[in-house]
Amino acid sequence: MSERLPREQLRALQLERLRATVGRLLASPSPLAGRLRDAGVGAAEDISSLDDLARLPFTEKADLREHYPFGLLAVPRERLARVHASSGTGGKPTVVGYTPGDLDVWAEVMARCMATAGVRPGMLVHNANGYGLFTGGLGFHHGAERLGATVLPVSTGQTRRQLTLLRDLQAQVLCSTPSYAMTIAEALEAEGDAPEALSLELGLFGAEPWSEAMREQLERRLGLRARNFYGLSEIIGPGVAVECEAADGLHLNEDHFLVEELDGELVITTLTKEALPLIRYRTADVATVTEEPCACGRTLARMSPVQGRRDDMLILRGVNLYPSEIEHVLLGVEGVEPYYELTVERPGASDEVRVRCEAGGDRDGVAERVHAALRERTGLAIDVELVEPGTLPRSEGKAARVIDRRVSRSS
Repeated sequence: MSERLPREQLRALQLERLRATVGRLLASPSPLAGRLRDAGVGAAEDISSLDDLARLPFTEKADLREHYPFGLLAVPRERLARVHASSGTGGKPTVVGYTPGDLDVWAEVMARCMATAGVRPGMLVHNANGYGLFTGGLGFHHGAERLGATVLPVSTGQTRRQLTLLRDLQAQVLCSTPSYAMTIAEALEAEGDAPEALSLELGLFGAEPWSEAMREQLERRLGLRARNFYGLSEIIGPGVAVECEAADGLHLNEDHFLVEELDGELVITTLTKEALPLIRYRTADVATVTEEPCACGRTLARMSPVQGRRDDMLILRGVNLYPSEIEHVLLGVEGVEPYYELTVERPGASDEVRVRCEAGGDRDGVAERVHAALRERTGLAIDVELVEPGTLPRSEGKAARVIDRRVSRSS
């Protein structure tokens, strides 16, 4: 079983699959073939060890946009069984193609991840991830079916209807973004119900960075064990890594993905993708990787939870700040909800930063406590505005909480 292979055997499998990936690219019309040749790799046999990975060129999201929509495919477009894409909010969407073989691998790694997180055959899985171009919905759907679980494909939205289904069908597993799970928890409480009204045992959450404080809230308010999933559509979708029962980092599916940590950023090479093999893809996700043994006995390396994205990091008055740090602070202040809006402006020579957050009940001293906690955590003096509960927008997918009104984020 790949999850418990001795590290030497796992590295041998990775080398075999890396060579096969390089061979597929070199035989394809993908522009990445030319980059490999420019790097001195003209045949799969030129890769003699995993150390040769350092010779290979990087790829990044800009490459997918430059060759939009299908220019990086290593197979004819007619061989694709499915296409997914990003939202394109930062420019052109990134389009990802899957062959039937790719979809089979995706279902396999998702089934493995869900089993690792604690899902058992026969469980009822309430899938509140968005279906469609977003990879979350179909990724969890096919993984659960491959595992032998029962899937309720609810998708996002209509939160009251979600609660009705959770109560009536007695789902044991909730799949969603952590921010939407918090919206479900809030709606449950608004209807006067306790977590015991539901039958949830597990929450499988991903697609956005979330903190340990958010985990504690979700577990307490929904009565489940929260597990962190990691993935990205360019690589495959969800299914790259997942937490086991030890919840001490996320196990990477290293037999399918070769992962490097370079200057704090995850860089991933696909090992089994057919339609869109990527070499040394710069994910922009900030995390650490360790090969230290896990208490669960799996030999797969583990990554830390994602701290943030390199391209989402804010530089404020010379201080690096990831938005997830704001969430961590708010969840540590009694009476404050984890919904916030961070606004950055530069009307003069320096940045002005303001956090709007929700607080109910007795607000005496709450803003001051939030301000002090933010300063202790970030080193920044951040203005705090308290608003009524329910004021800030709720997310059905990935939460968007930062408004940066500066002309440039580079200074």
